[in-house]
Amino acid sequence: MLTTSFIKKIPGFIALLLFATVMSGVLMFFSSATLTSEVSDSTGLLFNLLTQSAGNPGFLIAVILLTLVPLTLKLPQKEIIRLIVQFAILLVLSFAAKTALKHITEVPRPYSYELQSLGIVESTAEFYRLSDEDKDSAIDLAKSSVSKWRTSHWQGETNYSFPSGHTLFAAVCVVFWGGFFLNRRQFFPTTMLILWATSVGASRIWLGMHWPTDLLASIAGAGVLYCLVPEWE
Repeated sequence: MLTTSFIKKIPGFIALLLFATVMSGVLMFFSSATLTSEVSDSTGLLFNLLTQSAGNPGFLIAVILLTLVPLTLKLPQKEIIRLIVQFAILLVLSFAAKTALKHITEVPRPYSYELQSLGIVESTAEFYRLSDEDKDSAIDLAKSSVSKWRTSHWQGETNYSFPSGHTLFAAVCVVFWGGFFLNRRQFFPTTMLILWATSVGASRIWLGMHWPTDLLASIAGAGVLYCLVPEWE
């Protein structure tokens, strides 16, 4: 039974491995960003749209579009229900794992070090001891040096860095739906899914929200969680 279940998941693991490979290649050249650099509106808008596509509430659009795939393919009702239930289980597991790990690891976000470098806070530890209101006020002081395209996200996410929830969501989509497409030899949508997921990860680096290890751990985590999703006919 376990062997059969693992065999069914192989296409998903292949898709995830491809994502990890592409993401690792990108991180070799883009592992950090100069957060005080000037940003054009076109660049800022691009990275914001990418990150929002896997954030709240943008991720809902991705979920709806992906769950419509088996409907458009006119698969049997029983298979459609199975796919949607499995994907829902994977999403719940990923959200729970992300929330728990952030509280356990308490890794400061990259931008908190920028706040320290600008002299706004004495240390990252001090920043995380502040109330949510005071954190927003501290980030407000950075707006004279940092683009609004970045600080708007800083104020929206003042929790910890590890793992990357956005990348974990993207990786979950790749391992589940990428595997679905590969199993049907539909290589174009698999490729597009991997490119989207990689772009989401890059946007998190550009915004100063995550470290490369956050992204890679999120991809690995998606693979572990995928193992916990039951298979049935």
